[in-house]
Amino acid sequence: MLLKPKNTEELQEKKKAAKLNPSRVRDHLANERTYLAWMRTGIALLGFGVVIVRLRSFQVPLVPRPGTGWKLGLVFSLVGLITVWLSTGHYFTVRRDIEEDTYEPADRWVIIFSLAVMILGAGVVYFVFTSPLDPLSPVIPE
Repeated sequence: MLLKPKNTEELQEKKKAAKLNPSRVRDHLANERTYLAWMRTGIALLGFGVVIVRLRSFQVPLVPRPGTGWKLGLVFSLVGLITVWLSTGHYFTVRRDIEEDTYEPADRWVIIFSLAVMILGAGVVYFVFTSPLDPLSPVIPE
């Protein structure tokens, strides 16, 4: 009597599931493309946060104190890091669901990140319109 190891049985079951879902490879590739898009978004948010903080060094400050621009840059950078963290977790969750053929799209991620981008955009608009202009700037409101 020859006993098969449990791992061999699991592999056979996975092969059977792969045959049931012929678009499995395409689904995994789509999941990976989505993950890479979220990674680009996270990196862009991080970069934008750094740019916001560094812009102050290119302009002579009107007020000698640090101001509030660094806070907005910090929030952008933190949202970028959170995006990278959550997108990685989401990638592995979707990967498992594709393998088990139980994937259901989640609307909460779309809502959460849409709200985050809207809040950050409102922060940028507020920051731009409330920061004092350089007196040497050719654009001075009347």
